[in-house]
Amino acid sequence: NMKYKLKMTPDQVLKHAVDMVKYAKSICPSVEFSPEDASRTDPQFLYKVLEGAIDAGADIVNIPDTVGYDIPEEYGKFIKGIKDNVPNIDKAIISVHCHDDLGMAVANSIAAVKNGARQIECAVNGIGERAGNAALEEIVMAIKTREDYIGCKTDIVTTELVKTSKLVSHATGMDIPNNKSIVGANAFAHEAGIHQHGMLACSSTYEIMTPESVGFKKSTLVIGKHSGRHGFAQHLKELGYDNLSEDKINEAFKKFKDLTGKKKIVSDEDIETIMNHEIFQVPEAYDLKYFQFSSGNTTVSTS
Repeated sequence: NMKYKLKMTPDQVLKHAVDMVKYAKSICPSVEFSPEDASRTDPQFLYKVLEGAIDAGADIVNIPDTVGYDIPEEYGKFIKGIKDNVPNIDKAIISVHCHDDLGMAVANSIAAVKNGARQIECAVNGIGERAGNAALEEIVMAIKTREDYIGCKTDIVTTELVKTSKLVSHATGMDIPNNKSIVGANAFAHEAGIHQHGMLACSSTYEIMTPESVGFKKSTLVIGKHSGRHGFAQHLKELGYDNLSEDKINEAFKKFKDLTGKKKIVSDEDIETIMNHEIFQVPEAYDLKYFQFSSGNTTVSTS
């Protein structure tokens, strides 16, 4: 950056940084100084620049991993190095700003907090340049869920996370992936049979936080090809099929599994059809022999 973009020597960069922080401080009560691409900077030079910026009046020094290059252990040591080697660091708050190019933004941010950072720059849904920034909702719930290990807390109202995530998704036109941590549609959905069995016995077997804590209404047991007999039997009860014999449940489960070989997700209507027409053999009032329909974008639909 110094050589090819700024075309400045290190000494020029240091002087310019100090001058600009002094100017900012003369007109603003609080100044944050952020040396771009800090994580790939020579640490000794960075210490000198940070010291000069703080002396010039910087209240916050933000250490960006601008290109998402660092690994958590490495970034944590990097922040600790700043805390240990910048003489006046106690006069400023250490902030971090991590990008997600290697999928490490949240982990790097947490590692930084463990090593002295007290401010995290992040974004709802992890939106941002290229692969995005550290996701706010992931950081917040990591700190809340693992406060015992991280040793910090936030005052974020976690029950508003899902609502906020959806608002940002709508405003930006960027969909939330179903498998997105914390706020994705599948974050509290359980399909695997062994998981459903554990969830029915005790939710903490497969959930380290409750869906209500982030703003969802409740967990869901997804009835599909990976579902087990326990989850299927529980779902039958929820649909109103109580007091079924073991033989009836087994028979229905076999037909259900046969159907999942043809479609990944089986609807409640599919299950009711199995129960009403194959398990209980409800007499048919009508028998549909044949039907035909035609449609198109320039024709009148007929059937």
